[in-house]
Amino acid sequence: MASAHAIGRYRRKHLVENGADFTPGTTLRVSYYELLQATEGYSDSYLLGTGSLGSVYKGTLNNGRDVAVKVFNLQQQNAFKSFDVECEVLRNLRHRNLCKVISTCSNPNFKALVLEYMSNGSLEKWLYSDDYVLDILQRINIMIDVAYALEYLHYSYSMPVVHCDLKPSNVLLDEDFVAHLSDFGTAKLLCEGENNAYTATLGTLGYITSGKAPIFYFNPFS
Repeated sequence: MASAHAIGRYRRKHLVENGADFTPGTTLRVSYYELLQATEGYSDSYLLGTGSLGSVYKGTLNNGRDVAVKVFNLQQQNAFKSFDVECEVLRNLRHRNLCKVISTCSNPNFKALVLEYMSNGSLEKWLYSDDYVLDILQRINIMIDVAYALEYLHYSYSMPVVHCDLKPSNVLLDEDFVAHLSDFGTAKLLCEGENNAYTATLGTLGYITSGKAPIFYFNPFS
C-alpha cells in the first residue's frame, strides 16, 4: 500500500508540474456528413462497441484526427435524455482522467457525441481477455487514475457529480495507458444542499448484488 501511494503521489506531482491534470475545452464544428464520411457510413468494420442506448465507431475527421463517434439509438426511450445528460455533465468538466467530448452533432433524427479516441480500448478488454495483459504497475496506475476522476467529480466541481455506471467497460485507456472515465449518460448532478438524489438506471448495471434494482438511492454524505 505504501508503494502504491508513493507511485500515485509521484505520478500526480509529475502530471501537475507538466500541466496535464486539467485541459482547456475546445470547440470543433463537425457536420453529420463529415461523421458519415469519417466512419464510412457507420460501417461495422469501424464499430468499437455497442451499448443499450447506442453504438460507438472509430472515425477519422477531415483534419486527420482519429475520434470515437457515439451514435445514440433514438428508438430507445431514454436515448434523448441520455444524450442531454452527457452534454450537460461534460460541457464544463475538465480533467485529464475524464473522456473529453470534442464536439456534438444533433438534429431531431440524429444524436451523436464526438469523443477523443482511446487507442488501447476499455479496461474490460484488458481484464477479461487472454490476449491482453496488464502488469501490476499499470493496474495500480489505472486505479489511481480512476480515483482521481471520482475525486474531481465528487469534490472539485461546482456541484457533486455521481457517475452512476462505473465499471471496467466505461474506463478507457489511451496510448500511454492513462485511464479516462467515460459514459456519463446516467450521471446525476447533486444541487447545493441536496443531500439525497434518486435516478433511474438508464444504461447497463455495474456491480450490484443479485435481485431487481430499477432505482438507485444515493446519499453523498454517507
